[in-house]
Amino acid sequence: MIPATFAHRLFYMPIQWFPPINATLNATSGILIVIGFLFIKRQNVKIHHRCMIGAVTSSSLFLISYVVYHIGFGAGVTRFAGTGWVRYLYYVILISHTILAITVVPFIIVTLTRALRGDFLRHRKIARFTFPMWLYVSVTGVIVYFMLYHIYPSR
Repeated sequence: MIPATFAHRLFYMPIQWFPPINATLNATSGILIVIGFLFIKRQNVKIHHRCMIGAVTSSSLFLISYVVYHIGFGAGVTRFAGTGWVRYLYYVILISHTILAITVVPFIIVTLTRALRGDFLRHRKIARFTFPMWLYVSVTGVIVYFMLYHIYPSR
């Protein structure tokens, strides 16, 4: 049993709830990114704006939850139990996910800032790079979760 830490008292939830919550937040962000993209292609700026604010919100909640889980709860590292070629595939996905997750944050901030300032020409230019990176991070976050906790769980 994990001792009661500040994070436990703050969140009142079992530690094992965090990975599925984090995967859900990643999936939500990915879905909102795609829906927002589809709406802007149809020139529906209002719904695009709402979807993208929702995606930023769910990504921000993910980041908070991830930090609380790994630092506040001291969850540490979960070992991947798969062997053979799937282990290499897992690490390729995990490493690319991690690098792009770090890289995409400033892109998201700049893209959002330009949109909120009404600088749509420059917003669109950077969004062309932000969109695929952010979507990749959201999707691969869910893939890593399923590979780590459901397909090849360490027991």
